Amino acid sequence: MSFTELANSRLETIGFRWTAPRRAVLRAIEAAGAPFTVEELLESLPEVGRATVFRTVKLLHELDLLCRVPLEDGSIRYQLSEGGHHHHLICRRCGQFTEFTDLELDAGIQEQARAHGFTLEGHAVELYGICAACSAAGA
Repeated sequence: MSFTELANSRLETIGFRWTAPRRAVLRAIEAAGAPFTVEELLESLPEVGRATVFRTVKLLHELDLLCRVPLEDGSIRYQLSEGGHHHHLICRRCGQFTEFTDLELDAGIQEQARAHGFTLEGHAVELYGICAACSAAGA
């Protein structure tokens, strides 16, 4: 099942209509092929209203269909999510990011929260460095 079909199915399940502008946003996201910003998405969709693009991206993120990653420069990029709770490895050179899971890390974060009497409601871990492809290209 394609991203567009999956997203449409999930949106319809929660009561959202399958409109032409929303369909255009889903197709543009699927075609992006690399992490993107909402601004880049807007540039590729001049026929779709700004609010529709922002609302659709926000909704897809809430449905765990898009992964939202804050970069060191303060910008936010999105890509198709592999689903489930995860963390990110982010390349400082090319901007690509990779999802990873680590149950021990998550357990340690939970333990730190408990030790400080903190009720943890969520967390995000972004690790910044240089990916293998960029390392090889720079060597």
